[in-house]
Amino acid sequence: MTTILKKIPLYIIALILLIFTGYPFLYMVSTALKKQSEFFEEPFAIFSSLTLENFVSVFEMGLTRYFFNSILITVVAVVAVMFIGALASYPLSRMNFKLNRAVFLLFISGMMLPIHATLIPIFKFTENIGLYDTLWALLGPYIAFSLPISIFILTQFMREIPKALEEAAKMDGCTHFGIFWRVILPMLTPALMTVLIYNFIHLFNEFIFALVLISSPGSMTLPLGLQAFKGEFSVNVPGLMAALTLASLPILVVYLFSQEKVVKGLGGGAVKE
Repeated sequence: MTTILKKIPLYIIALILLIFTGYPFLYMVSTALKKQSEFFEEPFAIFSSLTLENFVSVFEMGLTRYFFNSILITVVAVVAVMFIGALASYPLSRMNFKLNRAVFLLFISGMMLPIHATLIPIFKFTENIGLYDTLWALLGPYIAFSLPISIFILTQFMREIPKALEEAAKMDGCTHFGIFWRVILPMLTPALMTVLIYNFIHLFNEFIFALVLISSPGSMTLPLGLQAFKGEFSVNVPGLMAALTLASLPILVVYLFSQEKVVKGLGGGAVKE
């Protein structure tokens, strides 16, 4: 009984946090299910009416294309980051060479680079190589700016893997690539899931590079396409909320299916036996 009483303040804090974090989501979904006239009459009412016309109009305005563009470029960039990051982290964490620390610090220094300072050079470079106003113009910046934090997470996790496993694999005749593929990579799953979630959320919602490097509607990503719901003198709030509700679904699905591995990855990699 005493233990339960001690936990009551924690439950109260958790309930308050749930209200503060859950109410905006409920408000977004509720507003998406209102007509615009009903929104003006009762802007703060929760689930006062239920209509799907906003979702229908959202798809008619081309949300499907924006949605597909975002999913495509985000998935390709995240897979590339996970693959390159894992390959780069293996020698940094498992091999002793002269410039090991210097190379690691060079990668990590990328986290301190202000992204906005690179917009003009990246714009000019993309224009010169003929990728401007294409979806693939985003691939280079997305991968480059996601690698530093990804390499940091993967390297720190990989350093916790016992070297006895690696030595046993060497005795069985495994090469470095064989050790990486058969021993290290399967144990790296929690950290890879952390990298996946972190980068998926960031890249799926990325706006500034899409704004600078894309101009035609056919190549726009979802965050850029959401501007279509903002008129010159007014905003279709229920329509915008419907679009935001649909835009949040991929992130929720990815997180729900991998949250356990994310928690393990954030733990920095417990010692495996």
